[in-house]
Amino acid sequence: MATQPINPFLKQVLELGPTVMFFIVYTRIKDDVFTIGGTEYSGFILSTLIFIPILLAAMGLLWALTKELSRMQIFTAFMVIFFGGLTAYFNDERFFKMKTSIVYAVIAAVLGIGLLRGKSYMEWAMGAALPMEHKGWMILTLRVALFCVALALFNEWLWRTQSTDLWVKIETFAFPVISMIFLGWQFYAVRDYMIEEDAGPKA
Repeated sequence: MATQPINPFLKQVLELGPTVMFFIVYTRIKDDVFTIGGTEYSGFILSTLIFIPILLAAMGLLWALTKELSRMQIFTAFMVIFFGGLTAYFNDERFFKMKTSIVYAVIAAVLGIGLLRGKSYMEWAMGAALPMEHKGWMILTLRVALFCVALALFNEWLWRTQSTDLWVKIETFAFPVISMIFLGWQFYAVRDYMIEEDAGPKA
């Protein structure tokens, strides 16, 4: 099914909106305790449960408008549902916090496996939209894989040693901003490997 065009601003709202909503809900109820079915839940855990249907609704609307969801969006949604469910079932916020580490670790592992096989899965996923020499994709993929390892390790240190408030703020704002800056920098760094239209690879 062909992808349908969508307003870029609306696309960003649907992709980032659920995370921002999680932050807003958390800041409003973080100090409260809720009793559901005889079990007490913290504001963080209730915010996590509220986040799941918001994320699914946003993804459903995005699919309805574009007729397409990326593999990363589907994977992230699965991880949110799975670890959000574990968080609620065990009444333990650590499951949701470690989700971020696992997501980055899985991305790094998948990219790393591709590199060991002499392939760039980023090229497979993005090559049609961004023509670039294979060497450029391999360099970019290695850097992104190492970046994901660094983020996974940092998140593990963060949630194990710092407050929940700080983790939520960094998860909501710092990780997306740092990732966008890093990717923009890396795509600029490999610009010499870009293939211009109607031009072949460089000698």
